[in-house]
Amino acid sequence: MKPRYRRILLKLSGEVLAGKQGSGIDPAVVRRIAGEIKAVRKAGVQIGVVIGGGNLYRGAQGYKEISRSAGDTMGMLATVMNSLALAEFLKADGVPAIVYTAVNMEKAGTTFSAGAACEALDRGAVVIIGGGTGNPFFTTDTAAALRAAEIKADVLIKATKVDGVYDRDPLKNPSAKKFETISYSEALARNLAVMDATAFSFCMENNVPIVVLKLLEQGNLHRCAVDGASVGSTISKEG
Repeated sequence: MKPRYRRILLKLSGEVLAGKQGSGIDPAVVRRIAGEIKAVRKAGVQIGVVIGGGNLYRGAQGYKEISRSAGDTMGMLATVMNSLALAEFLKADGVPAIVYTAVNMEKAGTTFSAGAACEALDRGAVVIIGGGTGNPFFTTDTAAALRAAEIKADVLIKATKVDGVYDRDPLKNPSAKKFETISYSEALARNLAVMDATAFSFCMENNVPIVVLKLLEQGNLHRCAVDGASVGSTISKEG
């Protein structure tokens, strides 16, 4: 069966790598994520990944001695650490993985270029892009939107702790309404907290659909990227 998408950009939060421990890296969780990625790659989907760093350090933690610029740079380093961890788990499971970084860090990974990343994807490697956009004041959601456009991904899949986009936080409001589909413009107008406004706007300008799903529900990524099943919520031009 031909997979629904030829190439995807998977956005992972750093927090998901921490599992129930809340911070750091939970090897059982990373092993499970690597297994989900392996299954989707085996089905013929090319996979790029952008990971946050909130499990290790958040740039906006609020230490008065640390400037926003320095804090965001520290957060970028945390995303590279997470990228290296995921790459190692993938390689241990027999999946070729390459870490690219938005800033020059020769010992950690290859400096990102869209051309090199696309060539690696065509060769069958999972491409993991750390370092955010390489600039402070931008979130890893925006970095994911940027990289999705650069590698010409068919879709940006944002993996979260909830199973889609809601009008309110479903973890705090049991009566929250889930959107099966919603347009970029409505998501922006409603100020939904799934992704920041810059990321939404970038995807809208480049016509990159966004699927928000619960990654740690086994098989969700495969059902979405390969089977074409209706999983989570889809944000697109039409809605």
